[in-house]
Amino acid sequence: MESLSMDSMATTIEIRPDLADLLGGNQDPFASAAAIEGEVYRDVKGRRTLRFSHNNHSYFIKIHQGVGWGEIFKNLLALRLPVIGASNEYFAIKALERLGVPTLSIAAFARRGINPARQQSFLVTDELPPSVNLEEYCGRWPTARPSLRHKRQLIRQVARTSRTLHDNGINHRDYYLCHFHLDLETISTDQPLLYLIDLHRAQLRAKTPRRWRLKDIAGLYFSALDIGLTRADLLTFIREYTGMPLGRALQDKAAFWRVVERKALQLYAREQRR
Repeated sequence: MESLSMDSMATTIEIRPDLADLLGGNQDPFASAAAIEGEVYRDVKGRRTLRFSHNNHSYFIKIHQGVGWGEIFKNLLALRLPVIGASNEYFAIKALERLGVPTLSIAAFARRGINPARQQSFLVTDELPPSVNLEEYCGRWPTARPSLRHKRQLIRQVARTSRTLHDNGINHRDYYLCHFHLDLETISTDQPLLYLIDLHRAQLRAKTPRRWRLKDIAGLYFSALDIGLTRADLLTFIREYTGMPLGRALQDKAAFWRVVERKALQLYAREQRR
């Protein structure tokens, strides 16, 4: 299926045919995107996220209006790369698609402006099929124990996704269970389908640095500390994530896993103080 597309040094526009009447044609797609009404999920300085429907189909749109030089300098002084628009998430989704990692589907993307502080952009994605995030789903496990087979299927799936990302130079930066969504139609199958979302801060490189692997896995472990995982569950994750025999993974990567545990517990303690 062909999309309306335009690309120049200052402007990029990609619009799928099902949104052409809403965002395409001779109209200004940025003005059209700003005029979309729907259920607002997030509204912060320079960024707005909402759910909307068009021709009986549901979408999410993230609209970026420019972060300003103050925000850019604040991030740089903190040794963080600023996220200045929708481009980051767009390229992260494309990278996951190439790797076969289920994620959001892009319906439209546009950006304009060379000045990073004032760049405008938006990203439209299809709403996921009926699903539940793993934080909510696995949070029931302490009182509603799942079958061992089902629990291990999900652990291995999360571990495989983590390994695929990190082995291909991608780190998420907000890597928590809540950003994995389990397709409800596949819960009872041998291959439950997990979508990874919220990629607007993801980083893409040729190789993932160790510190960012640690941050992702520690964040993931922190978000799973209250779901009743056993030592055997953790070892299942380690074996799948490393792709090594368990004995070798524990011996060769011992320092890595010690730091993961320490960072996860620090995050947990900080959260409890709040």
